[in-house]
Amino acid sequence: MFRLRACLVIPLFSACLAHAAPACKPGQPVDESGFVEIGGIAQWVTVSGDDCANPVLLYVHGGPGNPTSVFGAGPYASWRKHITLAQWDQRGSGMTWGRHRPGEDVPLRIEQLRDDGLDVARYLTQRFGRDKVILLGSSWGSMIGAHMAREKPGLFCAYVGVAQLVGYRDNATSWSTVIARARAANDNATVTQLEALGPPPWTNPRNFGIVRRAVRKYEAPNIDPTPPSWFEVLPLYASPQAKADYTEGEDYSFLKFVGWKGDGMASTMDLYRLGTRYELPVYLVQGKEDLLTEPKVTRRFFEAITAPDKALIEVPRAGHDPNGPLIDAQRQVLAKRLQWRCD
Repeated sequence: MFRLRACLVIPLFSACLAHAAPACKPGQPVDESGFVEIGGIAQWVTVSGDDCANPVLLYVHGGPGNPTSVFGAGPYASWRKHITLAQWDQRGSGMTWGRHRPGEDVPLRIEQLRDDGLDVARYLTQRFGRDKVILLGSSWGSMIGAHMAREKPGLFCAYVGVAQLVGYRDNATSWSTVIARARAANDNATVTQLEALGPPPWTNPRNFGIVRRAVRKYEAPNIDPTPPSWFEVLPLYASPQAKADYTEGEDYSFLKFVGWKGDGMASTMDLYRLGTRYELPVYLVQGKEDLLTEPKVTRRFFEAITAPDKALIEVPRAGHDPNGPLIDAQRQVLAKRLQWRCD
């Protein structure tokens, strides 16, 4: 396990980078995990790959509060020969939560997570001697990723958004779509549940979980199942304390996302307001059966943005969560659009 302090004081950063020795030599594998000082606190970063000469990909996890480092490379294990995968447990989640537990009254903001993510990207360029990294954000991570890509496009050779969140109002269509599916199926129990919630916005944090369960129910018949092996928890994260930290961080992050009065981070999401001009390539990978971040919402956003290069890949037999077709589509983006390079 490494314990490193990233050079994140911006006026000194270029000097720090110039004198930093790369973590490993070309041809050598890399497998690191540990705490790095990010945004003024210790945050958990893991890095793995077969060849240190490969481009670095920073994966921004979803949730909020659901780090994927607990599964190792998980769905991306087969990419090790092409890329060096970096994962980061966001502020208020996973191992980062275990080291730094903010009080319940401490806010969590998209801009704060954006800035943390940019510091992680800077750390990776320093650690591995790169000018840029590939940025990939999934679900909630796609909201943070889009903010990162807009704020500092020069840090990234491309942004890949998977199950792209667009905005609270835009993605609120999920409720009406799922209740329509339930009515068509004469699923009175689900209809009753969703009618009792009413359409968003909501002030009860539990409402999101009720809709999420209905989404999974109606996606399931139309998608390929996710291989269970992708989500086997590594021994490092299987201790009672690590499991408790994961759950507590998930609860904290989700409550900060929803808010007790519908006033959490979710209410501030709006990529149109952020701006639709991107100064780097943007590739959106979207499950056709996704009922949470629906294809029609992603398509409308894609058509509105400008970028040096852009593509929208709609994936049959894929919903919101990772499965074979969705991961294969992401692989094709990196192989065909970037040729597994980050120049």
